[in-house]
Amino acid sequence: MSVHEQLAEELALYALGALDDAERQKLEKHLEECVSCRRELELLRGDLSLLALTTAGPQPPARARQRLISAIAAEPRLPAAAPASERQQRSWWTASGWPALGWAAVGLVLVGIGLLWQNSTLHQNLASLRAQFADQGSKLEQANQTVATLLDPEAMKIELVAVGNKPQPRGKAIYQRRNRNLIFFASNLPPLPAEKIYELWLFPANGRAPIAAGLFKPDARGSATVVNPPLPADVEAKNFAVTLEPESGSHESPRGTPVIVGVGE
Repeated sequence: MSVHEQLAEELALYALGALDDAERQKLEKHLEECVSCRRELELLRGDLSLLALTTAGPQPPARARQRLISAIAAEPRLPAAAPASERQQRSWWTASGWPALGWAAVGLVLVGIGLLWQNSTLHQNLASLRAQFADQGSKLEQANQTVATLLDPEAMKIELVAVGNKPQPRGKAIYQRRNRNLIFFASNLPPLPAEKIYELWLFPANGRAPIAAGLFKPDARGSATVVNPPLPADVEAKNFAVTLEPESGSHESPRGTPVIVGVGE
């Protein structure tokens, strides 16, 4: 087995920033000389970038004050005093007060409509922002749980090796019982036959039936990751294993061939 194949787990933890200083310095020295491991690290960082969170919000609408100023500026001004004869001809028009009051009323109505429209738009933008914050908060919580599981000294760690063969396929399960968090890394898995899939299993310490912990397919390099599959509460794990199952999975109990099984640390 090559050196960079043995470092599959360390590369994943390095990409997450979870190595201690001594391990990190040793791996960085290796990365300076190994093109293959540097490429693997770039691919891992690309996968983990899905956990990155970004925020973007809409621009606020124009202020109501500016709408009011614009409406007042557009309102026609009263003309200068006209000759007496002309004033007499228009006396019925001015007596009604329409030029002064009518246009002002129209302007106020238009401003009111503008304010109602702006208020509706603000409510819509506020609802959209609340939905974005809720979604981003959920993603941040999931990312925090993943990092906490990786760094938890009490988390159970199981190394999975090949059955009856050279230990080329490898896997590592990191299990946090109290929070039901499980993170599994695999490398060098053989390509899947047609209509087959790999299935991860948790074997309880109390001897009960194995618990299905996720279906997965490796990439072209034989690497795969399973993060926080649905698991029952408060299950103490004795071991983990990966089997080759029908494409739909077995779910209730392993039926296929064991590929890698756990060896407790």
